[in-house]
Amino acid sequence: MEGRPVQESKAMIIQQMTQADANLAGNVHGGSIMKLVDSTAGMVAARHSSSNVVTASIDRLDFYHPVYIGELLKISASINYAGRTSMEIGARVEAENVMTGEIRHTASAYLTFVALDENRAPKAIPPLILNTQEEVRRNREASERRKIRLTERNRENDRF
Repeated sequence: MEGRPVQESKAMIIQQMTQADANLAGNVHGGSIMKLVDSTAGMVAARHSSSNVVTASIDRLDFYHPVYIGELLKISASINYAGRTSMEIGARVEAENVMTGEIRHTASAYLTFVALDENRAPKAIPPLILNTQEEVRRNREASERRKIRLTERNRENDRF
């Protein structure tokens, strides 16, 4: 199977946040942001694998700053690691105040997706072609996170 470069599957969405996205505190609801993160990362995974994908896990969706109604939410996502059937996608969330031009890094997350074949069984995916030092670094860090995820999953399985 021929490999694919990181650049080929990157995705970015920009969406203005409205009252429909707000929680009781008047801020954009974390769940609204989470759904957009999952959708954007899913686009990257589908593009890399040329298949349907499912979210297997979300690592540490950390919120750094609130997002307010009327702000533009920008989510950038790219693939960091490709295994046999799964891949890690990194997502960065920024909020832009259109009145002041201020841009804040509001959240980050790592998501794992599994590619599915026509029978909804895990499907082999193309290897990842790394073209920059940044991509090599992100791939190395993703490999370490994968080891931690697998170790934690094995520990959980042993407890039950």
